[in-house]
Amino acid sequence: MTRARPMRVAVLGSTGSIGISTLDVLARHPERFTVFALTAHVNAARLREQCLIHRPAYAAVSAPAAASKLEAELREAGVATRVLCGEDALCEIAAHEDVDTVMAGIVGAAGLRSSLAAARAGKRILLANKEALVMSGPLFMQAVREGGATLLPVDSEHNAIFQCMPSSARTGTRCEGVTRVLLTASGGPFLRTPRDALRGVTADQACAHPRWVMGRKISVDSATLMNKGLELIEACLLFDLPPSQVEVVVHPQSIVHSLVEFCDGSMLAQLGNPDMRTPIAHALGWPQRIPSGVELLDIVRVGRLDFEAPDLERFPCLGLARRAAEAGGTAPAVLNAANEVAVGAFLAGQLPFVEIPAIIEQILSQHSVRSVSSLQDVMTADAWARAQTQTRLGVTAGVAAGVCA
Repeated sequence: MTRARPMRVAVLGSTGSIGISTLDVLARHPERFTVFALTAHVNAARLREQCLIHRPAYAAVSAPAAASKLEAELREAGVATRVLCGEDALCEIAAHEDVDTVMAGIVGAAGLRSSLAAARAGKRILLANKEALVMSGPLFMQAVREGGATLLPVDSEHNAIFQCMPSSARTGTRCEGVTRVLLTASGGPFLRTPRDALRGVTADQACAHPRWVMGRKISVDSATLMNKGLELIEACLLFDLPPSQVEVVVHPQSIVHSLVEFCDGSMLAQLGNPDMRTPIAHALGWPQRIPSGVELLDIVRVGRLDFEAPDLERFPCLGLARRAAEAGGTAPAVLNAANEVAVGAFLAGQLPFVEIPAIIEQILSQHSVRSVSSLQDVMTADAWARAQTQTRLGVTAGVAAGVCA
């Protein structure tokens, strides 16, 4: 019997936390996977290290000068990786005929076009970039259907929901008998912080997540609970549910990653230690299971599992996201763009933490929601929201740019 060739994987955003975890899982299964391409934004030094180890056919960075330098360094080291640059390079890699699987791990709006390119090319997409789906919504799901792509969620919450659904379930299709999905939230670093103390919190404090190791942008989103709001929008799209059937519960232990409730009274949950290698390994191996390298869960040592309703006064971003989900159209793109600029300003020391939701609410209130029929509709709304937020904050254009790993 002829052995199937290894699956060829492109890791978009390989120098970020998702990318690093993905490469760890891939390295554990050299007989199953081969790294075809790696991409980074500006972290060329780490990308160089990754290329020396994995020797991909392609790599990509943002700037032409960095690409030329990296390719020369790799050639000197005897690595024949072709190094590309720019956003078009990401799309070229995502749609490349030799790519089987795309890990969409670029953070923020910067990952939208390449994720869409992978969908249109019919790839197996491991979606860790929630912003791409939030922004483009039904357009992205339509591209998945028309391109014949396989969409597998990598966010721990959506991957948990996917695992709890019947084996016949597919993303983008409502599963009969489901009454609710419950997204769990750790509550972030400020779950018990007095509200009066939130005004003075620093970026480092906001990024000190008690359970997960993540990049700075997503760590701030977790601290404001906007991350959970974006996940609410994403869950509606992935599982074809109205916002009224998606709820958020705070679960400080981060052991239950989400739950699915069925009409017969059953509720199924996926449990595991808080390590992104678990959902990454599930998506890479699906429909089979493969080892992830994650320590097995000792439920006795955990001892207890607590759940509580989120405090919407402390975390107004969650309510703003639900409002955008209910409005639909261009509202989620505006929400995401305003949040990216506001978070960038906070990380740059230009905005107090508590002002992040206030700015987002102002931009949402100014926006006249329109239907989305093309990618241009999405990008126009995104650009408008970034410009409006930037003007209101008086921040530099660099802060307003999409974030990528």
